[in-house]
Amino acid sequence: MNHHQEHLTNLKECWKNSPFPSIKLTNYFDSYVEAFSHLVGKKCVFIETGILDGGSLFMWRDWLGPEAKIIGIDLNPAAKKWEEYGFEIYIGDQGDPLFWKDTFQKIGPFDALLDDGGHQSFQQINTCIESINHASKPCVIAIEDTATSLMKDFHQNKKYTFLEYSK
Repeated sequence: MNHHQEHLTNLKECWKNSPFPSIKLTNYFDSYVEAFSHLVGKKCVFIETGILDGGSLFMWRDWLGPEAKIIGIDLNPAAKKWEEYGFEIYIGDQGDPLFWKDTFQKIGPFDALLDDGGHQSFQQINTCIESINHASKPCVIAIEDTATSLMKDFHQNKKYTFLEYSK
């Protein structure tokens, strides 16, 4: 088994063994390994937006290892409950640049940000812009579910879809 396959198998096991649910498309896992496996076993700061039921927080901590600081961001204040499990949680609107400015000041340097949040184009665009603006060292910024740019309900009344913006 090559290194990529080993990381992929481990990540899928961490997802399956999470004590709480996480809705993840398993076809994304190859991309996760490609983007984030360099962080496995290292001291790092990993941020995920859209933490919903908390399961992915446990998956990332289990896969990345005990040196990883896992930070969750969500709009729902109920997500603060994950702090009792050792995660750092910030509540706010990822579509608001001021939220990001304040939050990134508190977080400081980060190694990776995975946006699995609201999926509205303006949210994805603001997350991308503010993450890049506040990246103080080389890092990975990954925006999930960009196919929503092709769905009218996710970008109506806005000038650009996320895909158009990213071009």
